Amino acid sequence: MLSVVVAPGQGAPVFARGAQVPHDAASTMKVAVLAALYRSGVDWDARVPVVNRFRSLTGAVYGNSRSWDSDPLPWEHLGERVPLRWLAGRMVTHSSNLATNLCLEQVGPEAVAEVWRRAGATGGSPRGIEDYPARDAGVHNRVSALDLVRLLQSLEGEVLALLEHNAHRVDLAAGLPPGTRLASKNGWFPGLRHSAALVHPDDAPPYVLAVCYTGPLAGGHDVEDPAARLLARISRGVWQRRQAIAVASADR
Repeated sequence: MLSVVVAPGQGAPVFARGAQVPHDAASTMKVAVLAALYRSGVDWDARVPVVNRFRSLTGAVYGNSRSWDSDPLPWEHLGERVPLRWLAGRMVTHSSNLATNLCLEQVGPEAVAEVWRRAGATGGSPRGIEDYPARDAGVHNRVSALDLVRLLQSLEGEVLALLEHNAHRVDLAAGLPPGTRLASKNGWFPGLRHSAALVHPDDAPPYVLAVCYTGPLAGGHDVEDPAARLLARISRGVWQRRQAIAVASADR
């Protein structure tokens, strides 16, 4: 299933395909955790113990798999204390699963749910990464392409600034001219590839693009993934029509 939504930086979508179809959120949920942290008022300079033991929504205990984490660096600090600000950065710039759960524990799932509600999203991400006890109990992280567009449109400038440092410049970013400014977050594992971005062209107003793909093209690899190339082609096509997005929005 392929879902695509294109919208101006602020405003209603000008193109939608499968906009409200629910997909597994994958790592796109990390954006909502980041926003919840930012809005919580927590001390970003507080030093947080790095552990791999978390409380499931079911009350059970679970941990992350090091081999499934795209960011090895936080694992090197197990048993130490590191600044919360650093963990939040690794969560969205290198998509660290361990950092995500450590950040989520600082604010709690209800604060993350409020981020989605405030954005006007119908989906959400109530459980941590690899909270399999909750998943087995029927609790799933689901989002739609429209949810992701609304989420990006709702974010503060400081949060978007962190998303501009996403190191995984594949899929949507790969379809843009080199050096194009964008705030983005992607997510992938076998069977899905999602990405959402606020793109800042030099010659047109900003626009938001979200693409969610669930299907056999997604091999689960960061770069060498047919689904990533599909998203890049979609991004390239939207870029070529960047001038028309603002016109279409004004006509509405």
